[in-house]
Amino acid sequence: MDENPYKRLAVRLDEIPNGYPATDDGVELKLLEWLFTLEEAALAAELRLTKETPVQIAERIGGDPNDIRKLLRGMAKKGLVTAGRTDSGLGFGLMPFAVGIYEMQFARIDDEMAHLFEDYYFKNFGKLLNIKPYVHRVVPIGENVGVDMEVQPYESATEIINGMKSWGVVDCLCRIQKDLIGDPCDHPKDVCMVLNEVPGVFDHSPIIRSLTHEEALATLKKASNAGLVHSVSNNKKGLWYMCNCCTCSCGILRGMADLGVANVVARSAFVLQVDEDLCNACGDCVEACQFDALELDFTAQLIDNRCVGCGACVNVCPENALTLVRRPDEEIKPLYETERDWMEARADIRGIDINRVL
Repeated sequence: MDENPYKRLAVRLDEIPNGYPATDDGVELKLLEWLFTLEEAALAAELRLTKETPVQIAERIGGDPNDIRKLLRGMAKKGLVTAGRTDSGLGFGLMPFAVGIYEMQFARIDDEMAHLFEDYYFKNFGKLLNIKPYVHRVVPIGENVGVDMEVQPYESATEIINGMKSWGVVDCLCRIQKDLIGDPCDHPKDVCMVLNEVPGVFDHSPIIRSLTHEEALATLKKASNAGLVHSVSNNKKGLWYMCNCCTCSCGILRGMADLGVANVVARSAFVLQVDEDLCNACGDCVEACQFDALELDFTAQLIDNRCVGCGACVNVCPENALTLVRRPDEEIKPLYETERDWMEARADIRGIDINRVL
């Protein structure tokens, strides 16, 4: 076993289906050195995705449960591990690098971390974006879908929020990171949302601002009005975050332009429909589309198969000529029921054993 805690942690994170691939020059280790102390890295490298209490962890790896508890509480406050109730008490678990550890560094990130991530992004992050099933899937805001369209609760950003009991918001780490490297975008930062089916989960969080149901819907509307793309994890049940993304800053979406990855997200169950009798070819929708899926030819026209069904273009049409309609059944890929199902499918594609991290 490698004695370097950071190398062991990097290997552990890459054993998670999300992935954390190594680079030739070890920049992924430098990034972990910024995030974790040696003691934290050594402990994190032994954690599982399944939450365990400090006593259970101590029984499995050795050590004093009180020391482990103290260390894990500090790591949870820094967004390095996940914490939550288990049948045996407060438990802690390993988080993927993305989506997970990286996104929770909005309160800690500085110029050094921002540049380390940028270096890692261009050297090896693209490997993660090319792997199916995709990490994110697009969900439109409900108002952009035709009124006579069938919409399942997990297919609409509005209905996903309505189905939760706790809502929270944090600043978008991706846009903060781009600011710090001197390449900012104009989109709002305070729109990165976390969700839970249990009431009051975020009320006392040191890093997440708790929202009411009404405030959560207002945050979603703010993101939609800013032209952002709403995306969640690529499964139906247990959704816990909603990214409101842009191709200029989002670590996943900007992979299209910066890394040349053609498809980086699973598209929604909907596709754009243009009413050519109403369209006046103003071009607002072409400018609003972040996926280069539209062009003007007397009226707005879809290009090839590029539309992901986000609905950002619908918001800006002054003539109400655009709407989202349900794709033909054969074009809608079945969704994974749970995140575990998604992880198993992605682990199989990557050729890794998910049981090593559960």
